[in-house]
Amino acid sequence: MEILSENRRARFDYDIIETFEAGIELKGFEVKAAKKGRAGLAGSFVRPENGELFLTGTDIPPYQADNTPKDYDQKRTRRLLMKSKEIAYLVEKVAGERLTIVPTKMYNKRGLVKLEIALAKSKKKADKRETIKKRDTDRHIDRTLKSTRRR
Repeated sequence: MEILSENRRARFDYDIIETFEAGIELKGFEVKAAKKGRAGLAGSFVRPENGELFLTGTDIPPYQADNTPKDYDQKRTRRLLMKSKEIAYLVEKVAGERLTIVPTKMYNKRGLVKLEIALAKSKKKADKRETIKKRDTDRHIDRTLKSTRRR
C-alpha cells in the first residue's frame, strides 16, 4: 500500500474516532496525477448529500496541462464510493453526534486509488496546546535517552 497523499493537519485538528476506506470517482488524468503524488488533501472535508458522500476541497492538479480539458476544475467536488450501510452509518453519526468526516490519507491499493476517511471530533484550542506540549516533552525525553546511551 503506497501512500500518495496525507492530511497531517487532520490528526492535529481532530480527535480521530473511527476510520473507513472509500473509493473515489476520478477521471483518468486525475488518477495519473494522484499516483504521481500530486494530490493535496489539506483543507478538504467530506460532506453527505442525498445519501452519498462527496469530497470537497481536494486539489488534484492536471497530470499534463496541455492534455487536460479547458474547463477542468482541479478543486472540483468528487463522489466517494462506499457501501450504502457505511454511508448511512456515517450520515447518522455526523447528524446526531456533531462529528465531522475528514480525509486522512490517499493511497494506492492494488492499482486503485483509495481514500481513508475518519469520523472525527474537533479539538479545542487547549487540546491542541496539550498535544504540542506532549510532543515536545516526548522529543526531549528521546534526546536525553539517546545521549545517555552514547556514553
